[in-house]
Amino acid sequence: MSEIIKTEAVVLSKLNYGDTSCIASLYTKEYGKLSAIIKGGRSPKSKMGLLVDPLNHLQLIIYNKESRELQLISSADLVTHFSRIKNDFDKLKYAYAILELVKKCTVEHEANEKIFRGIIRILELIDASKEPDEVLFGRFFLFFLKETGIEPQFEKCAGCGKTTLENMELSYNNELGILCNNCRKDYIASYSISAELFRYLLCLKANKTTNHVSKETMDRAVIFMEKFLMYHFSEFKGIQAFQLFK
Repeated sequence: MSEIIKTEAVVLSKLNYGDTSCIASLYTKEYGKLSAIIKGGRSPKSKMGLLVDPLNHLQLIIYNKESRELQLISSADLVTHFSRIKNDFDKLKYAYAILELVKKCTVEHEANEKIFRGIIRILELIDASKEPDEVLFGRFFLFFLKETGIEPQFEKCAGCGKTTLENMELSYNNELGILCNNCRKDYIASYSISAELFRYLLCLKANKTTNHVSKETMDRAVIFMEKFLMYHFSEFKGIQAFQLFK
C-alpha cells in the first residue's frame, strides 16, 4: 500500500536513470535515507529535475511504498541551495564529503532527526564561512561518529585511567581508546596522536573555539577520524570527495 508523505530532505546524490529520468539519494527528516525517482527529471523543462540536485535542501512530496526500494517524488520546493558553497571549490569539497559520509554510513529508512538537523546546520555554517571549512568538517565528522554509535574515546587513558592527557604524546587503539605516553608502549597503536592534535580533537568534540591550529593538524584530525571509521565500518573505504576535488 502506498502513502503520500511530506518531508524535508537534503539531496545526497543524483544519477541518470533510463532515457529521461533521475534517481536521487535523499536524507529526510522523518524517514532517514531513501532513494527516489524523478520521472522525466532529465528534461530541460523539468523544474523538479533541476531542484532535486546534490546539496539542495528541499520540501518534498513522495509516493512511498515500503515494499519497494525506489520511491517516487511527486513535487519539490526549494528551501535553500547554499549558493556560496556551490561557487567555492574548497567549500564544495567539504560539503560533498559530508554528503558522502551520510550516504555511505547510514542505513536506509532509519530516521535520525539529529543527523538531518546536523547536516543542515553544518552546511549553513560552511556557506556563511563562520569558521575555516576544515574545522567545520571536523566538527561534523565527530558529531556524525557519535550519532552512528562509534564515537572515539578521549576521556581517559584506556590503560591506567589517567584523565590529564592534554600535554603528552598519545596513541589511539581502535578497540580500547586513547593511551597515555606511559601505557602506549604496552598496546598496539592504531594511530599516534600529538599533544596539539589531541587538544584540537577535544575542541572539536566540545564545540569550543580553536585558535592557532596548523593546517597539518586539521588534516591529521580528519585522517584519524577517517581511519577510525574505516576500522569500525568495513564497507567504508575512505572519503572519495577529497580525491575528486584535488
